[in-house]
Amino acid sequence: MKLVYPAIFSPWEDGKGYTVEVPDLPGCVTEGPTLAEAIFMGEDAAAGWVLDELEDGRSAPVASAMSDIHPEEGGFVSLLSLDMDAYAEKYGSAAVRKNCTIPAWLNTFAESQHVNFSKVLTDGLTQLYQSSR
Repeated sequence: MKLVYPAIFSPWEDGKGYTVEVPDLPGCVTEGPTLAEAIFMGEDAAAGWVLDELEDGRSAPVASAMSDIHPEEGGFVSLLSLDMDAYAEKYGSAAVRKNCTIPAWLNTFAESQHVNFSKVLTDGLTQLYQSSR
C-alpha cells in the first residue's frame, strides 16, 4: 500500500535544519539537520505512525489536500511518500492469532515431526507475498 501525506517543514532558527509535522497524523513530529534528512525522517515517522494504526486494526487516516495545510511564515508544505508494504516488512511486529483447519492425517504427521504450525504458515504466506510483488 502506498500513501501520501502533506507535511509542514519549518526551518530551524539557525537555518541548519527542519522540523517536520504531519497534520493528518496527530503527534507525528520529527526533524532533520538537512532537508534530505528531514524528508527521510518525516517519511519514517509517518510510516511508523500509520503502521501502529494498521497493527491495531484501524485504517490509515485520509490525507488532507495540500491546499488545506497552512504553514507558519517561513515554512512550506511538501508531500511525504510512504511505502507501507516495505515498511511493514522491515519493522512490523504485531502477530495475530489465526485458526485454521487441516486434515487429521496431516495433523498427526506434523505433530509426529514436531512441526511449528505458526512458522510453516508464516513461511508459506511470506513466500506467497514475495512472489506476488
